[in-house]
Amino acid sequence: MNAMRTESRPCVMLRAETAGELMTPNPVSFNERTGVAEAMDVLTRRGFHAAPVIDDAGHPIGVLSGTDVLIHVREQSKRAGKAAEADMTVARDMMTPAVFSIGLHAPASRAISDMVALGVHQLFVVDEAGVLVGVISALDVVRNLAN
Repeated sequence: MNAMRTESRPCVMLRAETAGELMTPNPVSFNERTGVAEAMDVLTRRGFHAAPVIDDAGHPIGVLSGTDVLIHVREQSKRAGKAAEADMTVARDMMTPAVFSIGLHAPASRAISDMVALGVHQLFVVDEAGVLVGVISALDVVRNLAN
């Protein structure tokens, strides 16, 4: 007689109920007119892979990643040749113009399912006016797990 053995798995629950409870507030962001040198400095000094780009009203309009900056610098060096001049390019011209966001009061579970469905590591949180107020990263999700 074979007895079936049932193994119990630990139950993991999410402590946050809303995107606002799950997010990291006041994320580092770039104004759309932030220059190349400043963007590179912030990303490297802070150890960030990417940061949102916002317009003057605080609305997210894109994401600027280290890869975006590196591609820009590579292309500029190919074009520059022997003439070295100051690069006046701004974040708006280098960013990826895709913004994946969620409302502040949306369910936390929806934020997680959106991140999985979109295949992204970050989701921007906006208030009712569409102003950037936070960011949810995969690390934020892990931090909010409880067993």
